[in-house]
Amino acid sequence: MRRETRRMSEQIDVPQRRGAVTIREVAEKAGVSQMTVSRVLNQPSLVKKETTRRVQEAIKALNYRPNLMARGLAGGKSLLIGLIYNNPSTNYLGEVLFGAINACGEQGHHLLVEDYLVDYESLSVSALANRFRESGVDGLIVVPPCGEVPKIARALKESGVHCVNISGSSSDSDTQFVAINEAGAAGLMTSYLLEKGHRKIGFITGDMTHVSSGERQRGFIETLKANGIKPNPDYIVEGAFTYRSGMEGAQQLLGLKDPPTAIFASNDDMAAGVISAVQQLGLQVPSDISVAGFDDTAIARTIWPGLTTVRQPISEMASQAVTLFSNREAAGDANGSVLDVTLTIRDSVVAPKKK
Repeated sequence: MRRETRRMSEQIDVPQRRGAVTIREVAEKAGVSQMTVSRVLNQPSLVKKETTRRVQEAIKALNYRPNLMARGLAGGKSLLIGLIYNNPSTNYLGEVLFGAINACGEQGHHLLVEDYLVDYESLSVSALANRFRESGVDGLIVVPPCGEVPKIARALKESGVHCVNISGSSSDSDTQFVAINEAGAAGLMTSYLLEKGHRKIGFITGDMTHVSSGERQRGFIETLKANGIKPNPDYIVEGAFTYRSGMEGAQQLLGLKDPPTAIFASNDDMAAGVISAVQQLGLQVPSDISVAGFDDTAIARTIWPGLTTVRQPISEMASQAVTLFSNREAAGDANGSVLDVTLTIRDSVVAPKKK
């Protein structure tokens, strides 16, 4: 089956009029609920024959053609899965898309991709909820930090669309997830830096409105304390998961009277920015200062020196999210899974210089 990656906002083979026909209009014409229309499209065996006939007549009359509608009318198992994101890291997003697209292709599903970097700011919760409902998807993969943005989280719950969060966190305990132990992962890298002999470690957080950022900072601080080291507030600066914020954070840390000997950035994009800032100051990584990252995205493998980082299995997390939709009935009450992380050791961390 051919794989397709599209945006939810795109319409496929729909005749143009004043707007694309929506599932709501089909429901109104047939005199049924939107949920009933969805069931006719996806699980017709659960709907009375007379109701199914009315819905199909409404579909024909309105020339309603949801994306890949044949999957439902044929009673097949192919699903239309949406993926929404507002993550500033293209490296992280690339790993997510790789895993989701491959899993959809292997399992016979199709993927719609929607960027909420801007849209959610201008739309109300109800407008967002309607947009999710009318997209025609069988479920949504929610890429962090979408699930942590209150407006988006409320809209997703109001829409009634089945969601799976990748990493991050959700205030809704019923939401399925595929995640890692964020605090434990940050603690793992912190322990490695301590083992290399570093005691003055700078830490650049992500955007602190994101739950994952707070958890990574917590793991860093708790590991220092567990090893008898009092965290220095001057060594902790806030970033934004971007290359530029990594540069700015490094400049702030390296401008201290007593700068750290190692800097641990909360993602690889920021770590790359740290390395650039170090080099602009005429210093070298790792001989003058060690640098560590988090994620193990493509940038960690392409910058020089190669970045020592926490490997978060991003592609596997996206793949498992797709599988949760496929095996929804088999999963039962299982709310999700927590995957293991590892350290990827490259060339950006060595023991600190002896004075």
